[in-house]
Amino acid sequence: MKHSFGSDNHSGVHPEIMDAIVKANQGYELAYGDDNYTKKAENAIKNLFGCECEVFFVLNGTGANCTSLKHVSDSFSAVICSDHAHINVDECNAPEIIAGCRMITLPNCNGKISAENVLPKLSNIGNQHNSQPKIISISQPTEFGTLYSEQEIRELADMIHSAGGYLHVDGARIANAAVAMNKSIRQITCDLGVDILSFGGTKNGMMIGEAVVIFNKRILASGNFKYIRKQSAQLLSKMRYIGAQFCAYLNNNLYLKLAENANGMAKYLASELENVECVKITSPVETNAVFAKMPEDKIKKLLQKHMFYIWDEEKSIVRWMCSFSTTKEDIDEFVNDIRNL
Repeated sequence: MKHSFGSDNHSGVHPEIMDAIVKANQGYELAYGDDNYTKKAENAIKNLFGCECEVFFVLNGTGANCTSLKHVSDSFSAVICSDHAHINVDECNAPEIIAGCRMITLPNCNGKISAENVLPKLSNIGNQHNSQPKIISISQPTEFGTLYSEQEIRELADMIHSAGGYLHVDGARIANAAVAMNKSIRQITCDLGVDILSFGGTKNGMMIGEAVVIFNKRILASGNFKYIRKQSAQLLSKMRYIGAQFCAYLNNNLYLKLAENANGMAKYLASELENVECVKITSPVETNAVFAKMPEDKIKKLLQKHMFYIWDEEKSIVRWMCSFSTTKEDIDEFVNDIRNL
C-alpha cells in the first residue's frame, strides 16, 4: 500500500536503524545478550535516564508488559488499569496467563484513569477473600493518544506506593509522549515515581524489540527478571540485532525526531479537517493519533482508497495514526479525498 493511517506499526524501519542492523550482521558475537551491541545499548538507556536502573531487552510490547507485570506480582495479585488498556484489550489474555494475576479495569476518560477512581479498588487490600491490587498500569500516551500529566502520574505512583505496590507504564509510544510534553523520558517516568517502564521502539522506526527498564531498587534487589524473561520466551538468542537498533534509535536523539514528525503530522491532519463538515474530531490530538466521527457511508467510501481502522463501529468513530514516515503530502492527499466525499 502507498500509505497507511491504520497503525504506526505499518510503517517500515528507519534507514539509520536498518543500516545499524546490517552493520551488526558482520562477524560473530556472543548470544543471549552477552554481545557488545547489547551492552552498549543497555548503557545508552541507563545514560538516558541518568539514574540507577536495569535494562532488559525483549522481543515485543506484549512481552515487555507481561514480563514486567509477572516480575512484581503473585498469583493472588491484581493489576488496575483502564478498560481500554492494551494489556486488557489487545494482548489476548497474555498478562493473565503469563503474569497469573487478575485485571481490575476502570472506566476511562479520554483513555485515562485517575487516582480518585483507583482509590476504592484498594479497599480490599488485606482481605483474604479478594485478589490483592499490587500494580497500577497506565499507557503513556494512552490508547486514545492522550497524555497523563506529570501531576496525574505522581498521584497514581504515590497512591499505589502507599499501598505497597508498583506503578507500571506501557510506553510503547513513550517517545511521542516526551516530545508532546517537551520533557525528557526520565522526567515523565522515574522522576515521577514510575517503577517499571515498557520502553517501546517498534512503533517509532525500529524493526523488532522493546526494553523493560526497572527503576525501583526493591524490585531490582530480587535479580529475578532474567529468569522470568527466559520462561516467557522473550530472550532472543541473537540479541545484538535489538541492541544495535537501540543504539541507532537513541543516537543523536533520533527517537525524538521520529516521534516529533509523527506527532506533527497528526496535528496537521486534525487542523486540515477542522472545517470539513462530515468530520468531527472526538478526542484531543496530543500525540500521533486522530480519532474522528464520520457518517458510515463516507467511511466505507474512504476505506476503498485508504487504509485505517474503525475504532467504534456503533458510533462511527475511526482512528487515523501517523508515523515517523508520514509526510505532509500523504496528509494532503488524504484530506483532499475526504473533502471530495
